[in-house]
Amino acid sequence: MPVVNVQLVFPMIALVFLTIIVLVVTFRRRVAAVKTGKIPITHFKTYTEGEPPADIVQAARHYANLFEAPVLFYVACLVGMVLPVQGIAFVVLAWLFVIVRAIHAVIHMGQNKLFYRMRAFFTGIVILAIMWIMILVKAIQISSIA
Repeated sequence: MPVVNVQLVFPMIALVFLTIIVLVVTFRRRVAAVKTGKIPITHFKTYTEGEPPADIVQAARHYANLFEAPVLFYVACLVGMVLPVQGIAFVVLAWLFVIVRAIHAVIHMGQNKLFYRMRAFFTGIVILAIMWIMILVKAIQISSIA
């Protein structure tokens, strides 16, 4: 029976915690906007009443973004454990992806400088692509043995 690379669980957990942090920040920004009268609480019933401030839109958009490309990361880690894709390189790439996503979150929910945000996002996509190429190579190796 192959050894499962449990080291991949830790970057996945880190990304889950990043997602939770972004959710908390989003919620706190919404509460603050309602308390200060920037947006009526009824806006959150259908998201049609009133125009939310930019910081709320940024946080909400970033939270939604954490369920887009990162889903491919979670799947890559799981597939990497099942195949198994062993080696420090795959684990390092997983951690790099998490770090890049954290940087992306700080940029997007902070000053939102588009150039830096795009670079962070693109770097994450490149890391994901490399991880999936490593999975493909391992899958080809396994299928040629069988």
